[in-house]
Amino acid sequence: MTIKKSRLRKIKRLLSVLLLLGMFLGALFLSPTFAHVTAENSIVQKLPYAQSLLEQGSKFYEAERFAEAATSWQQAISALQGNGDEQRLAIALGNLSLAYQQLGQWSVAETAIAQSLNLLQTAKNIDTKQRSQILAQVLDIKGRLQLARNKAEDALDTWRLSIDIYAKIGNERAVIQNRINQAQALQALGFYRQAEKTLRESTQILQSQPNSPVKVAALHSLGNVVQVTGDLETSRQILQQSLELASSLPDQEAIADILLSLGNTARVQQDTQTAIKYYQQTIKTATSPTTRIQAQANQLRLLLKTEQLSAFQTLSSQIKTQLHDLPVSRTAISARINFAQSLMQFRKKTAADTDSWLDIAQLLATAIEQAKSLQDRRTESYAIGVLGQVYEQTQQWSDAQNLTQQALLIAQDIDAKDIGYQWQWQLGRLLKAKGDIKAAVAAYTEAVNNLQALRSDLVAVNSAVKFSFREEVEPVYRQLVDLLLQSQGNSQVSSENLAKASNTIESLQIAELENFFRNNCLNAQIRNPKKDPTAAIIYPFILPDRLEVIIKLPQQRWLHYTTPVVEKELETTLAQLQENLPKPHTRLQVQSLSQKVYKWLIQPAEAALAETKTPTLVFVLDGWLRNIPMAALYDGKQYLVEKYNIALTPSLQLIEPKPFEKQLKAIVAGLTEASSGFSALANVKLELEKIGSQVPSTVLLNQEFTSKTLQNRINSLSFPIVHLATHGQFSSKAEETFIVAWDERIYVKKLNELVRTLEQNRPEAIELLILSACQTAAGDEQAALGIAGVAFQAGARSTIASLWNLDDESTAVLMSQFYHELANKNLTKAEVLRRAQLALLQSPKYKRPRFWAPYVLLGNWL
Repeated sequence: MTIKKSRLRKIKRLLSVLLLLGMFLGALFLSPTFAHVTAENSIVQKLPYAQSLLEQGSKFYEAERFAEAATSWQQAISALQGNGDEQRLAIALGNLSLAYQQLGQWSVAETAIAQSLNLLQTAKNIDTKQRSQILAQVLDIKGRLQLARNKAEDALDTWRLSIDIYAKIGNERAVIQNRINQAQALQALGFYRQAEKTLRESTQILQSQPNSPVKVAALHSLGNVVQVTGDLETSRQILQQSLELASSLPDQEAIADILLSLGNTARVQQDTQTAIKYYQQTIKTATSPTTRIQAQANQLRLLLKTEQLSAFQTLSSQIKTQLHDLPVSRTAISARINFAQSLMQFRKKTAADTDSWLDIAQLLATAIEQAKSLQDRRTESYAIGVLGQVYEQTQQWSDAQNLTQQALLIAQDIDAKDIGYQWQWQLGRLLKAKGDIKAAVAAYTEAVNNLQALRSDLVAVNSAVKFSFREEVEPVYRQLVDLLLQSQGNSQVSSENLAKASNTIESLQIAELENFFRNNCLNAQIRNPKKDPTAAIIYPFILPDRLEVIIKLPQQRWLHYTTPVVEKELETTLAQLQENLPKPHTRLQVQSLSQKVYKWLIQPAEAALAETKTPTLVFVLDGWLRNIPMAALYDGKQYLVEKYNIALTPSLQLIEPKPFEKQLKAIVAGLTEASSGFSALANVKLELEKIGSQVPSTVLLNQEFTSKTLQNRINSLSFPIVHLATHGQFSSKAEETFIVAWDERIYVKKLNELVRTLEQNRPEAIELLILSACQTAAGDEQAALGIAGVAFQAGARSTIASLWNLDDESTAVLMSQFYHELANKNLTKAEVLRRAQLALLQSPKYKRPRFWAPYVLLGNWL
């Protein structure tokens, strides 16, 4: 007797809809172990009733009627108990656990899997080889359950046990699927290099196997897993390979499923036209109405996003007629909800009456009834919550609140934090609309707490596929800060609310960085960091109607003020300032714009900063402010750098301020010649020579500066300083953030690979990483996020980077002065940078901000 895996391509159809909706975590769908059984003829003759129930359960499971599947398998278990058929009973218990996992009934699922494993340990009537096969598959199910319960390490250990069994019995197909399972657990733990290694090994194993439906399905699964880790180009390549194999067999439904995945990957890459082309091919190819409607639903969202409104209306009419023909299943219900959400967005965008709110509500009401009929509480919660959004749009606050609370109770009951946070957020919005600010703050706080608990899950899936960070995560933090900083009547905002607001801002910064990386590499936080008692921490926060500023002054004093400037004006001013700062002959424009920003951001705090004699300002910047060097803010007479040491940090939770105590010794690498499409940097040689004359250095110039050579140098000796004088770009997207070496662009994720060996060989982190000649990506609101990305990926305690590149000897002059000052151990890094900048500012030749202002210090400022 054997246990068969459920059809992988059916799971891929499930996955594409669920990822599109952004409503499920997906761990339960990425790699199902099995859903139905077969039996030997002799056993069928002995127990035809039990076998019939087992097969019926399998059919229900594949139709996504999980409650009915569980009922059938429970009845089969009752029939099998006492008949001595321990082998089939163990299988039925494993399948029962699988069904309960899909229903979110975790404790019953755990009981069933424990009973199955216990039976396999004690059974006397099961053949040894068959016992091994069943045990491995039941362990696979247990691992899935552990991963779904956020026990990734336990899941990994369990899957390692099962893969050993598969290897011993020679089940290569199961070995491949198990490797993909392990990769998921490794991603959840943040071990992305190990996950990637596991996936690469799987690909290599598959290369030597003959073409078969199994190989197609495994490559398709692998392509989807690579997609959700954010390696989109590799995902596309693997999916193309699986498509070619499927076409050679041929298998029309497998081809349609892969085309759908390719469309999703292209959509994430923002290659809209290619994505639409893939979706159209899927629609033409698919034999399954479910696959077809998924492709149509995905295409519909792209049409709305690109404002092809006429095409949107045509396609939505087609979908509407097809929905009624879909068999009731989780996928069909999800498609209905997804369609309703698209119609809601269309109505909000166009105010058109093509589909009334009543029509949309009816779609959702049907989805709720169907979910109830399947006893699918997870989908029921989502459908009810989205119906609450319809009532929110029509300002029927009480009905909206009742529906939202219903959805929330179900989500809490099944411990579905990933959808629960959305209903807490929705509840907060509704309570705010009704004027109950205190209750709204409580609801928002719970939403943020759930997001914090979900951080590893959110980043384990490419947010552009699953959660739209900018639309579904970031606003929760922002709206909570907004509420916390609203004064009640004439009273000032309390110190408690200021502390909560600043912590929420820092949590948002960490979430943004993790979203940038697509992993939870920042989970190891400094829980109780040492404080610098002399620094003022400044949290400017951009809201739609105002700029809020929170300052934590020395001696734990709080300062808070509001500048009534709308977001659009602030962003326009900052964008103009960013554009003018690097240009020659724009001194007056720069001073005028920077003085405007100074008045908004710093002027209200002048007296308090002077009173506390604060020497250092540490900024936790937001939005467009990150792209502006705070040193260049102008009060009408002086620049900010003339009065204060200045540093940046994304979060104090990630920084441990402590003095630099090591001997100065540096790896210095740079390019003077053109490379990777970038122009030559003639003055880099002078820059490196000046550094070498002041600090013991190992120099890598031009052809010597390869990624491999840099890695070898970093790991050969202890170099506390790494100085890279080369082109580079900082962006809010990791795939567009890189540093140029002679042989290649070192993208931010590969930078992690260069320094991981360092972490394994010796405990010392890079004390100071200096990136000169790099620049922020033009037009990118959060481009400077890439600086923090590079800094943390390199494990550097402090990073100095340039916001724009000047092919000028001023860089060499500034860096020479910087290393001269760095030799003075009584100075902090922030003081050292300030003195180097002042040396240029006081020179008639370099006094304009374009020469000295681009350099920012991020991280440890002491």
